[in-house]
Amino acid sequence: MKTLHVALLAVAIGGASAMVALAEGDPTTKGEARESAPDNSGRNVRDRGDTLTSGDQSEAESDRTLTQKIRQAVMADKSLSMTAHNVKIITVDGRVTLRGPVKSEDERKNVAAKAEQIAGADKVQNHLEVAK
Repeated sequence: MKTLHVALLAVAIGGASAMVALAEGDPTTKGEARESAPDNSGRNVRDRGDTLTSGDQSEAESDRTLTQKIRQAVMADKSLSMTAHNVKIITVDGRVTLRGPVKSEDERKNVAAKAEQIAGADKVQNHLEVAK
């Protein structure tokens, strides 16, 4: 019985040592990676409350169809950057919200124009941001 306890203790200590070693080797916790990690605190604070996020996308068929048509128009435009192709398009009750970064003011206007052409100018809120 004593041998079993010693064996279990050795396994527990070995496991704890391995966990410490993993934590020390995690590039997000120290060094250069920590210095270059993005700080999204400001955005996180901004996005609390009434701000729509992708999780707010309506499940109504008309809203999903509207989002799909806008996404298809954005993806079909090969002049847009990958960043612009990945903007968030959120539709709730026929109102479209565009969010996320784009590479330039021209891309910002281009994506918004596509959404306005499909949904109607009075139905689109453009919250796209030009990446710095």
